[in-house]
Amino acid sequence: MPRAAVLGQPIAHSMSPILHSAGYKALGLDDWSYSRIEANADTLPSIVADAEEDYRGFSVTMPGKFAALNFATTVTERARLMGSANTLVRTEEGWQADNTDTEGVQGALNELLGRADGLRITDSSKTEPRALLIGAGGTARPALWALAQRGIKHIDLLNRSDRRGELQHLTEKLGLTIEPVTYDDNIEAIAQRSEVIISTVPSEAIADHSFALAHAPVLDVIYDPWPTPLTVHAAADGYPTVGGHRMLAYQSFSQFEQYTGQEAPREAMFEALNIYMRDKNVNRLY
Repeated sequence: MPRAAVLGQPIAHSMSPILHSAGYKALGLDDWSYSRIEANADTLPSIVADAEEDYRGFSVTMPGKFAALNFATTVTERARLMGSANTLVRTEEGWQADNTDTEGVQGALNELLGRADGLRITDSSKTEPRALLIGAGGTARPALWALAQRGIKHIDLLNRSDRRGELQHLTEKLGLTIEPVTYDDNIEAIAQRSEVIISTVPSEAIADHSFALAHAPVLDVIYDPWPTPLTVHAAADGYPTVGGHRMLAYQSFSQFEQYTGQEAPREAMFEALNIYMRDKNVNRLY
């Protein structure tokens, strides 16, 4: 009986089983199952190494993404570029590490900018399109990758310290220009000149600044609690918003396909996610 699971700590509230199980049901993969397994960076290698043969793959959340990359037998180019892995797939050689967070951010970003189509943010005929990226942690890397795919190459990086050095290899590879920004700068003006804002930090970290920042379409990677103050303010100002739950869905599609070898039934998986969010009394302010 083929199995997959998500590894992380804490893991009890992971929505990955909802998405993957909905996909199995939609395709009639009645023998497949997907579970949650508590794992940290220290225990992940032994859990995966000792996994029974019917485990086809593991989704990996924090704090195990770096351990997953180091554990793997083979590594995809995008996982190597991101410096972490959220996906382990069993192969004949052992385990392959991949990073589908890139697809997660890209899918959510495309959805957001699709809703913003026709909404005049900046005069792009006079200036290169810019984005405001909040935070320089692990999710910042796939966010930069997704922005580069959209042709947005000028990034204002809002962080409490200048961490461009940690991202230099990636930004050079992607051809990005990064300008460091702090909360002492005129962040309202910086937000106003942005085509899009991507926040990768906990909502409480920018709660005092959310009103000043909410002047462009917002992708906020947070999904619990949802909505965040930043997305509430942006929506009130007429800007579209997308949350981390949509990003999670988009990154799960490639995982599903790598585990099962079948095309992910996206609509069924999205619908299961929508039902779950509705049952939690979360409005559909994406």
